[in-house]
Amino acid sequence: MTDINRRTVLAAGAGMGALPFTRARAQAANTIKIALLCDFSGTYRDVTGPNELACVRQAAAEFANRGFNIEVVYADNQNRADVGSNITRTWFDTGGVDCIVDGGASSVALAVNDVVREKNKVYVNSSSATSDLTGRACSPNLVHWTYDTYMLAKSTGGATVRAGGDSWYFITADYAFGHALERDTANFVRQAGGRVLGQVRTPFPGTTDFSSFLVQAQASRAKVIGLANAGSDTINCIKQASEFGITRRGIKLASLLMFMPDVHSLGLEQTQGLICTETFYWDLNDRTRAFTRRVAGQLQPNVPLCMNHAGGYASVLHYLKAVADMGVPQAKANGAEVVARMKAMPCDDDCFGPGSIRQDGRKLHPAYLFEVKSPSESRGRFDYYKVLQTTGGDEAFRPMAEGNCSLVRS
Repeated sequence: MTDINRRTVLAAGAGMGALPFTRARAQAANTIKIALLCDFSGTYRDVTGPNELACVRQAAAEFANRGFNIEVVYADNQNRADVGSNITRTWFDTGGVDCIVDGGASSVALAVNDVVREKNKVYVNSSSATSDLTGRACSPNLVHWTYDTYMLAKSTGGATVRAGGDSWYFITADYAFGHALERDTANFVRQAGGRVLGQVRTPFPGTTDFSSFLVQAQASRAKVIGLANAGSDTINCIKQASEFGITRRGIKLASLLMFMPDVHSLGLEQTQGLICTETFYWDLNDRTRAFTRRVAGQLQPNVPLCMNHAGGYASVLHYLKAVADMGVPQAKANGAEVVARMKAMPCDDDCFGPGSIRQDGRKLHPAYLFEVKSPSESRGRFDYYKVLQTTGGDEAFRPMAEGNCSLVRS
């Protein structure tokens, strides 16, 4: 009797000890882990960072109670490719991550893309600009969501030439994003009959004084100075060009990548009349306004939403729809299959509306050419844009046949 009772107690104790571990394993098996990788401390913090994290969490919250758990983690890539790829590899090897969101700077995104493909996970990129992600670097594990250099160049570069700005000089951030944006814009300038008189490459990150570069651009006698940069680099260029009186001499500044937080930081006095392209604006329609109301309480108080933030929300929401459609075990086992399911499913969300994902991983939705309002035109907080032109998704982005993506079948 005593021996039997002792064995029974030991067995029961072993069972009790194993129960939390068994539950933990079961919970992990039924949990989708999403990791946001972007800039939380540097040049692009306001146009990605905390606001994008809030939008990713909003997507996860809206997808709660669907039969599986969702966990969101994040890290700062420091705008360095080695840091980004090392974080990604660690997340996959020891962190149980299933999906990487964003990546940030284009050089980081290209490095992360390689790791994701190697590990057969999912990569939804929401703020990197390089069109190479759906070209030479395309992957069956990638969806490139919000925008790219080709779309920006077509929407902003070509229209400026047609308006008379037919000679250009580029001030370009010296990394993959800047190079790609300059290349694509220069192609559209030439196709429209314009000329590129030169360019100067600015060290990235770390450049704050653009005076010598602006002087070189002015000396070229180009009608347009194209700013192939973003974030604080763009802000500093516009501020310093204003201080030097460059625009008062009849030279036009073309900001090839301008985000709403940049406009806010500069103020309408300095940015009024500036033309830029985004694929999301909080006050565009009833759906964008509804999304903005839902997420407003989670945002930084003085940083407006921009297309990168919206891209984080929409790309994660569509990813979760695909996971729900195919089941968590299958989704965790094969990232390429999840991306294939995402491509097969129609897209629709409050930020971008209806859309689709092509074979090369390019998400299609409209692009909007905006003009920044004057102070007298603005009716209130963050009321900064008016729409000049809308380009449909099928026209806004590079034709698949021109991207040389290995996934594209003729």
